[in-house]
Amino acid sequence: MTRVAITGASGNVGREAIEALSEHDLTLFSHSEHGDLDTTVLEIADREAFVDALEGQDVLLHLAANPSPEAEWDDLEDPNVTGVYNAYEAAVRNDLERVIFASSNHAVNMGNVTSPTRPESTVGQPTVTRPDDSPDPDSYYGVSKVLGEAMGDYYASRHGLEVISLRIGWLLSRDDLRETCAERDGPGERYARAMWLSPDDCRRLLARCVEATLPETCLTAHGISANAERFLSLTETMLALGYRPRDDAERVLGEDGDGRTGLESP
Repeated sequence: MTRVAITGASGNVGREAIEALSEHDLTLFSHSEHGDLDTTVLEIADREAFVDALEGQDVLLHLAANPSPEAEWDDLEDPNVTGVYNAYEAAVRNDLERVIFASSNHAVNMGNVTSPTRPESTVGQPTVTRPDDSPDPDSYYGVSKVLGEAMGDYYASRHGLEVISLRIGWLLSRDDLRETCAERDGPGERYARAMWLSPDDCRRLLARCVEATLPETCLTAHGISANAERFLSLTETMLALGYRPRDDAERVLGEDGDGRTGLESP
């Protein structure tokens, strides 16, 4: 049984992580108290508090962040910059084995947005993006995630820490996906269909991030479902982590009647 600390445990991805990792020894942290979860309040910008919080842990799943692609830099600096440094420093000072950092598709999405002011949009013919492609952030939020990925690479190289930078797409329930894509076929709907991460696939992915034997010390992985319209390549993630996504936004939306899973795509 692995001892896993989860920051941002009260968020949408955090709640899926709790389900996915229920067989492990979990310690949950959140920015504030939540009556339906037994979490410990942690200010991730407080380095010493973070160090103390990770005592006795094996793995850190670091989800805590300002998650808004529209956020200004001043609102990102403490949680997404200082907090990320503190996460890695606390992991090393407590001799953790692995850090799973919640990065984002926004770290590599500028080339496929319809406008620099619309980070959650997708052009009609997007370019396939692979995990080892150069960063291409579409917002200050994306820049903060690029910094977090670079921080992970540094700590993996400098300290031998195992690091997974997980570029998470858009976690939505099936009903929320249908509602998001119900009106029309525009840039926002294309983005949703490409970036969808189903709750079930989210749990599968997070379990593999904790349990898989890594082929290298530092790994960048894409966190989406097997969407037929995806342009974030899943091949590398599937090979490295043994991730097997089963859901496809196109199937859920009833656009594909032939039963394709989308796994033929990049």
